[in-house]
Amino acid sequence: MSQQEPQADIDLDPVTFEVLRSSFTNLVDRMAEQIQRTCYSFVIYNRDFSNCLNDAEGNTVMQGSQDIAVHVGTLHYTCQETLEYFEGDIEPGDVYIVNDPYLGGTHINDVRIMRPVFHEGELIAVTQSNGHWADVGGPAPGSFNIAANDHFAEGLRIPPLKIWDAGEFRDDVANFMTTNMRLSEDRMGDLRAQAEATRIAEERLLELVDKYGVETVLTAFDESKDYAERIMREQIRDLPDGTWHTRDYIDADADQGDGYVTVDVEMTISDDEVHYDLSGSDQHIGNFLNATFGTSFSGVVAGTKMFFPEVPLNSGMYRVISAELPEGTVVNAPEPAPVTGSVAGAYEKVMNAIFELWSEVLPERAMACAFNLEYLLAGGTDERPGHEGSEFAWYDWMAGGWGGRNGKDGANATAPVFGAGLAVQSLEGQERDTPLLTSQHSIVTDSAGPGEYRGGCGLRKGGRMLECDNSVISYCSDRARSVTWGINGGLPGIPHGVTLTRDGETEEMGTVFSSEPIEEGDEFVRPSSGGGGFGDPLDRDPEAVLEDVKDDYVSVERAAKDYGVVIEEIDADRCEYEIDNDTTAEKRRYIRANRDAWLREDPQDVVSQYHDGEVDRLDLIRRYGVILDWTTGGLLEQTTAEFREMLRDRATSEWS
Repeated sequence: MSQQEPQADIDLDPVTFEVLRSSFTNLVDRMAEQIQRTCYSFVIYNRDFSNCLNDAEGNTVMQGSQDIAVHVGTLHYTCQETLEYFEGDIEPGDVYIVNDPYLGGTHINDVRIMRPVFHEGELIAVTQSNGHWADVGGPAPGSFNIAANDHFAEGLRIPPLKIWDAGEFRDDVANFMTTNMRLSEDRMGDLRAQAEATRIAEERLLELVDKYGVETVLTAFDESKDYAERIMREQIRDLPDGTWHTRDYIDADADQGDGYVTVDVEMTISDDEVHYDLSGSDQHIGNFLNATFGTSFSGVVAGTKMFFPEVPLNSGMYRVISAELPEGTVVNAPEPAPVTGSVAGAYEKVMNAIFELWSEVLPERAMACAFNLEYLLAGGTDERPGHEGSEFAWYDWMAGGWGGRNGKDGANATAPVFGAGLAVQSLEGQERDTPLLTSQHSIVTDSAGPGEYRGGCGLRKGGRMLECDNSVISYCSDRARSVTWGINGGLPGIPHGVTLTRDGETEEMGTVFSSEPIEEGDEFVRPSSGGGGFGDPLDRDPEAVLEDVKDDYVSVERAAKDYGVVIEEIDADRCEYEIDNDTTAEKRRYIRANRDAWLREDPQDVVSQYHDGEVDRLDLIRRYGVILDWTTGGLLEQTTAEFREMLRDRATSEWS
């Protein structure tokens, strides 16, 4: 593949073109600075937002340099739908608001603010800001309601509305929306912060128009898109034509129980275009892990972009990529199916499946599956001294491990692929604002998927409730059963899920629940998985395993079980360990001779050994390919069969 960018065939001179193209990026990044400095929500402050510059038709001209991946590929749809909705009634000073997931959006927490930009009475552009509002109403604090059977039970769905009408702020509309949301003052503050960001972008764009002329700026709009298209087409043209296919899975359909929900992705490269066909995916499911068309197309774009980092991101790239996303499937759920949890459900499955497909086409950039996005939300009444009777909302996500790569271990404790620009939230800031004390936050030993190049490590985070009243927690994640997988012989990470301790009793809560009552003194702990492993773990350099043990990334026990590396602990406090080379060689021979047979053992027999304490949870997953309902300990027969099939495709078929 060519590593040089093609010379752009442009009407503008190259210097003007590059100056304006960079100015558009700077314009959008200035929007980000404005939002981060003036928002009210701690969620948005930690960068769960994106911005873009659209042309007069709604096409994306430029996105920011640290935008959230799930918003990529959706902002132009929202803009186009809004422009069409208000066609004939668009005036200078108008500002629009929309969060409708069925109009090219993601989920109802992502609220978009759009400002049409005029020059001498002519619409020339739209500046757009998207922020994840921490609550948009509904029965569950944070608006993540696993019990929702439709979007009516998720929160306030906002169709395209004028929030400023010809420069006049619509107090009635804004108050109607925010009074139906928790912490309404924060919601109003976020609305104004996003609107001001679009105004600053308008101001900056008109400065460019004054300096270069409107025709030059609009030409640069078109040529920026053409430039991205040209680069993308050239890179695709250098690749072999063909079709590649894979599947990823959501843990289960709430209406069905045992058995995965399939996200099926087929990728075809033909000359200089890429087409994705997801028509083999299962029908939409009975909980909020469904995705809309916009969310899934975003996953297609973001998953592809990961392998072409040098290609500018705008609508020009979208001309090279097409996707078949049949309505009614889990990747294009119809109205009014619930979709609030889509980013933790179908979305990241689309992305990780596409990672695997491009890993086959571009093996030098290969990467195994990354950990799953997860949200833990708490809300209620803060009763700490000085806060008595005030409402609170605690909204948290975690970092975790990305997949092992060709020639390199995965990244540890990294933001989810859903949004690589997300910040890890300040524990001190959370503790100041909410009655919740963080009790632990550390890397999880043995969380990384074993491989010749292991996955990155996940984290464990725990919290304890302080003085509160009428408080509940909710959790949105996945991959308790479709455990983060490896490729090219690599093994899985660990299951996601929450453990809740109250009145001395500890309970496994799983990966999806809403509005669980919680009181002062109750504690919860949840781990994030490490990334899947890349390559056969028995091919990993024993010295690398030794270093992982010293770093507490891998335990001595799992070094032997997963890597066949036998390590003697001499003095753990002084980090002194030693490899037993002879026993290691023998151990690796033993594992090679038996690991295929382990995956054929009767699952019921394996479960009995587990309950008798003879094998542990990671033995079930990595050695025997057995999946349980971790909340009850019962065998999931169909899920186990499907998980074993996945292991054979991605792991055992690559073992020597």
